[in-house]
Amino acid sequence: MKFTLAGIIAVSAILSAGLFAEPSATGSQNHTEYIAANSTQNLSKVALSIAFFDRTMYYPGDGDINPVNVRVSMANHGADTVRFKIADDRMFSIDFTGLTVKNRQLKNTDELNQKRTTSRTVYFRDIVLEPGEEYSFVENVKDYLKIDEPSVYYIELKLYPELYQNKSVFLSSNRLSLDVRPSPSAASSTILPVQGETAIALQPEAISPDKVVEQTIIARQRSLWDQYFLYMDVEKMLMRNPVQNRKYRASSADERGRMLANYKNDLKLSRIDRDIVAVPQRFEIERTSYDQTAGTVSVLEWFQYPTYTERKRYTYHVIQRDGIWLIDNYTVDNLGTE
Repeated sequence: MKFTLAGIIAVSAILSAGLFAEPSATGSQNHTEYIAANSTQNLSKVALSIAFFDRTMYYPGDGDINPVNVRVSMANHGADTVRFKIADDRMFSIDFTGLTVKNRQLKNTDELNQKRTTSRTVYFRDIVLEPGEEYSFVENVKDYLKIDEPSVYYIELKLYPELYQNKSVFLSSNRLSLDVRPSPSAASSTILPVQGETAIALQPEAISPDKVVEQTIIARQRSLWDQYFLYMDVEKMLMRNPVQNRKYRASSADERGRMLANYKNDLKLSRIDRDIVAVPQRFEIERTSYDQTAGTVSVLEWFQYPTYTERKRYTYHVIQRDGIWLIDNYTVDNLGTE
């Protein structure tokens, strides 16, 4: 792959209502679309694809605090060398398009609109892709689109090989489904699915890993033990202890049931695994990362004592079973006192 500084181009981009082509409502494309009105090279064999980079939980709002990073990749599957321009400020090379489930298009960010409506010098490089080569970079979708509400969005990308001022030449990517969750907040942290005095049998719901951990901690703060164990794989937690693990595996079904009941009772009385049943004064979900089957939720927790406050980082390990996320392990790091 070759990179050469091709030159400088001054552009005065004037946006209008019809500047962006409406995305197709028929679903994701499984191939790369190419329109070459003013190009002599054949880019039909260049595959443009996007994928989440370092996937985590996504929330509305600030792109610096909670970015939606996407890896953009161009692969030359043809037999000929291909060339295209990439601007140093990639806002002049690519466009993200976002649709809601109701087919409403997301608005562009103010920063993107301002850049493209102001006369400025755009620096770019010539990228040369030989057959079989690939070129990739990472972009934050929130730099391009306003994502202000929790919802499911469908994200696509266009890349302009001749830069943004020549939009008649472009490559189109596949479509990603972006699940944006409600922002964690003090208000949301006061809501639990049922009250402590209810007699209704509790059933776990298909909620996200961060909500599983959030509800578990709140249930512990309120001593709502049924809710506390609702999203916990008690069997896996018991088997963290090597001695208990061997004994449990050698036991009958009835004996295993009694062992699990005793384990839960010991947790309630803080006889074992005191860290997992410790009651924080407050907590803050720091980071969530997961794939289809497993993940982790990092939480900062503060514990109040008469003369000081202790701060710890809990990392909850979660697994998915039949669409339900369960806590099956945890680690604790002491971060000192305040």
